[in-house]
Parts: sequence; structure tokens; C-alpha cells
Amino acid sequence: MSGPAAPLASLTARGEVAVLGLGCSGVAAARLLVAHGATVYASDVGATPAARVAAEALSAIGVAVDVGTHDLDRIARAGTVVVSPGIPPAAPPLRAAAAAGVPVISEIELALPVLAGIPCIATTGTNGKTTVTALVGHLLRTLGHRVAEAGNIGTPLAEVALAAERPTWIALEISSFQLHDTPSIAPTVAMLTNLAPDHLDRYDALDAYYGDKMRLFANATAASVRVVNGDDAEVTARTARFPGRVERFSLVDPSATAWFDAAHGRLMLDGASLLDRDRLPLLGAHNVANALCAGLAVWAADPAHRSPAARAALAEGLRTFRAVPHRLEPVVETDGVLWVNDSKATNVQAARAALEGMTRPVVLLLGGRHKGEPYTALGEALRTRVRHVVAYGEAELRIVEDLQGVVPVEGAGTDFAHVVARARALARPGDVVLLAPACSSYDMFTDYQERGATFARLARGG
Repeated sequence: MSGPAAPLASLTARGEVAVLGLGCSGVAAARLLVAHGATVYASDVGATPAARVAAEALSAIGVAVDVGTHDLDRIARAGTVVVSPGIPPAAPPLRAAAAAGVPVISEIELALPVLAGIPCIATTGTNGKTTVTALVGHLLRTLGHRVAEAGNIGTPLAEVALAAERPTWIALEISSFQLHDTPSIAPTVAMLTNLAPDHLDRYDALDAYYGDKMRLFANATAASVRVVNGDDAEVTARTARFPGRVERFSLVDPSATAWFDAAHGRLMLDGASLLDRDRLPLLGAHNVANALCAGLAVWAADPAHRSPAARAALAEGLRTFRAVPHRLEPVVETDGVLWVNDSKATNVQAARAALEGMTRPVVLLLGGRHKGEPYTALGEALRTRVRHVVAYGEAELRIVEDLQGVVPVEGAGTDFAHVVARARALARPGDVVLLAPACSSYDMFTDYQERGATFARLARGG
């Protein structure tokens, strides 16, 4: 693509673009840049087999690539830097870019102009982002749209921008790390699921983390629509200053546009019943909130989604949705014990929400890499639902120290097969063995998906 109307022309005209990180978002960004005529340098400090495979593929299309190092001088001479979300702002290549005054953008920021004109429902928040994004995509498809689910959910937005067939809607999950470098985002509907302490291993202060979340609303106008959690005081306070129409979802407040009528077991939307709770195939009250959030966002996104036929389609979409892998995912029930994989519960609030969704006694697997939150915050959920905690990984000693005297707890080391075997030995018929780690996975696994898949395999006896 060339000429002044090309969506990336102003960026490519500034000179070579440096892409930092050779994961899926970095690779997609480099490919999109090459497709738009850019000169590209890509690098990754890791020298993993996956990084080498990515480097070989990019070299074949003319990208200059370094694996195992970043050329800081070259990055400082770049016209633009595209950064992968896993690279923190204090990393040496970003310090080099900042010192040289080189603008830094995310892969999502890179892709947005290429996809201009396509309506987008974007979700951020501490917990629930992926489930809500997947729900939004499923509901939009139920309404007959061609949908791309992208961003933090797994498919880079740049990959959507490269596709031959354009979607008619985009369901976008966007993390605080991605929002930090996405200044132009202005979705059709912006959603905030909740706010709670997280990523305190990366942010110097909680306010900085919350501040990055608020970037989703930075370009709001009087015509903008936002969907927010009416039960979260932090969400309400921080979003109040932005212009536009506000739609609230709530588990308790009948004045919200979407709310849960617990007395009658119904999900309500715009004053009328949408779906009976027992027809929503998801565990936990927090997933009722996620369903309300997603349904409300799709309903609010387009007047055509508010007809009687569209409401019926929304209800059918909620009824037919299935749990996203690694998010309160029932794995197997053997010998009267249900094994549930919530590997994506990587912070204390998410683990607490998982526990609150349990109706059977729980053997809880808690551990991984500590993220700065005290495990004592699990408090009442532990006392009322958990028979035993099996702590593991780098955070094992901290967990045992925090929870002694609150609930029976023991350390099980860093051999995950032994951790699962210990949980199996502790579980009784009628129990749930729940993996809700409240920690990141990076001490023992490449990511939460590998952790969840390993738990599921071991739970099945593999």
C-alpha cells in the first residue's frame, strides 16, 4: 500500500521501525509494517527456540532481526518503536528510545488506522476481560456479524489487519500494558469490568496501574458509550470525569440497565428479563456479572441490537456460550471430585471470585510467582469454602506464612505433578480441586495456558 492515503504512511515516512519482542504480537506487527512498505528491525532479548523460528520467518520477508539481544543504538535511531506488552517501560531498549525521543507505540496502536471504520467493542479491567471479550464475540456472531476477537485474548490486532477478509465488528481485549502505548484508541463501546490491585511487580503505585486502565476512555466525546461495573466504587469514581453515555451493569442494583434479579434468578436487561440464571452455563457470580457486561455492551453498541429479535439472539448467545479455557473451566469429575481449572486467576481478587463461585468444599492450589498482594486478602472465602490449601512455586513460603491459622495449608514445592498428586490425596468425594493460583505462572511455566493445560492433563490422570 502506498500514497498519502495509506493508513501507515506517516509512520513509515519517519524511517526504520523497531519492533521489540518476537512473540505473536511482535511478529504480526513486523509483518503488517512490511506489508505497508516499512523498513523494519526486530529484536528479542530471549533466545528461545520460538524466537529463533520467528526470526527466521521475518528474515525471509526482509526484516533485520536480532535474537538474544537488542541493538540499543539502532533502536535510538529508529523513527518509531513498536513494543510488545511484556516489555516493561524501564527495560533498556525503551530507555534508549525515550532518551532519543523516539515515539513508542503498541502493536494495537499500529493496527488501529488500518482497521479504521470497523466498529469495536473494547474491554479492559483487572479481571474478566477475556471472558467478556469472548462473550461479546459470541453474541455478535449470534446476531449475524462477522467478528474478530483480538488483542490480549490471543490474536494480535495486527493479524486482523493483515487478513484478506475484514470483519464487520471487532471484540478487543486490551490490558493496561497495551493501553499504556495506545493513545489513539476510541472504541464504539468501551468497557471496564472492575478494578483491583494487580501487577504491583511492574507498577510503582496502584494509581499508575489504574491510570493506564483509564486510557481506554481518554478520547471519549459526548457521543461515546461506556459500560461500567456499577458495583465497583473505584470504577464509578474514576470513570465519572469522562464524557459520553454511561450504561451500568450490577449484581444488586435494579436501577442499572443490566442487573441480576437474584430473587427470581434472572438476568435483566433494560427493564425486562433476558435469561434465567440456570440457563447460563457458567460457574460463579462473577460470570453472571461478565454475562451482564457483555450483553449490555452489545445491546448498547447499535440500535439494531435492541429489537425483540435481537434480544432473543442475545439470550440464545448467552445460553450457548461455553467457558473460555483456563477460566473456571470444569476439567473432569472422578471418584466424586470435580477438578476446575482457573489458571487465569493470576491475582488475589480473581482467586477470591473463583472461590466465591464454589458450592462444594475446596482443595485450593495456590502459587506461582508472587505479584505483590497479601494472600490474607482471600480471608472469608478461604474460611467458608476451603478445606485445605496446597501452596507451591516461588510464592509457596509467603502463602504458607500468610495463611497459617486461617485455613489448613501446606507447601508442596515446585514439581507440579507432585502438587496435583498432593491435592488428589487430600480431596474427598464431593470436593472440588480448584486451580486458582493468585500468582503469575512464570516461575514454572511459560504462561498461564501451559499451567492450566498441565493441570488438566494431570487431573485426568495423564
